[in-house]
Amino acid sequence: MPELLKPLILQRADPHLSRHDGAFLLTASVPQYDRIELRRAATLAEVPAADAVTIWRKPDSGPYSELIWAPELHRVQGQWIVYFAAAPTRAIKDGLFQHRMYAIGTGADDPLRASWSFLGQVDSGIDSFCLDATHFRHREQDYYCWAQKDPTIPGNSNLYIAPQASATRLAGPPVRLSVPEFDWECRGFSVNEGPSVLKGAGRIFISYSASATDENYAMGLLWARDDADLLDPASWHKSPSPVMVSSPEHSIYGPGHNSFCEGESGETLLVYHARTYTEIEGDPLWNPDRHSFVKPLRWSEAGWPIFGNPALRDT
Repeated sequence: MPELLKPLILQRADPHLSRHDGAFLLTASVPQYDRIELRRAATLAEVPAADAVTIWRKPDSGPYSELIWAPELHRVQGQWIVYFAAAPTRAIKDGLFQHRMYAIGTGADDPLRASWSFLGQVDSGIDSFCLDATHFRHREQDYYCWAQKDPTIPGNSNLYIAPQASATRLAGPPVRLSVPEFDWECRGFSVNEGPSVLKGAGRIFISYSASATDENYAMGLLWARDDADLLDPASWHKSPSPVMVSSPEHSIYGPGHNSFCEGESGETLLVYHARTYTEIEGDPLWNPDRHSFVKPLRWSEAGWPIFGNPALRDT
């Protein structure tokens, strides 16, 4: 029988887990949306008890002073970089969706003991709500992938990719890869967000999340051949069905905003957040009970990732 999963860490949404020099490094959105924290542990089992080290706090006012969302830690051109989304002071009063993308960085070897510098906004070339930036390197090229609203078309956010010249500067215009188009992507809100990149079986996969952040939240999948032009939208294919959805029979709801990480035995770990109930009072974004989960990702014989049930450790 598949094992029922327990949360890895309570009240940590948008978890980003990575490994460096054998250690696990975790960052995520904190319920107060006011800071960026990192944890480090030698084993996955030790991650929950690891000290949460605050590496940056939001200022009291200004364009990036509210709602610090979805930090991700990456090594980019020899630096540690954390990408995150932040909103201006007025966002609490005038409306949530005013975020832009920003970065902090350090040249130090140890990201938990480093002095971090605010590097400014990562300008996509489109002046609109944007968030959930991630980075990957493929064939000697750095790429930036994120979610952003196109002011000229309906919907809350689409998925984009661009080459990077540096950690904070793009080397080309945004290329739109996906828009919310299926029913399961448009429940509550029309959303494609939270991209995460996985390589395997001669393909580049981009998982993403869709719909409102309540029990309708679900995960989708894009893929391209790894020898294709990743900046050509025609290179990418999209699953018409979600790859992970709520599991009401196990009281796990709204799985999404995932990351991938190499496990201790070389397996691929699937990391995501989910809720354990649906009775949310007020805006789901202010509910703190999105918990971090992790389980091994399975692969089919043909080389396709199998996400499975968010409540179960599949065997």
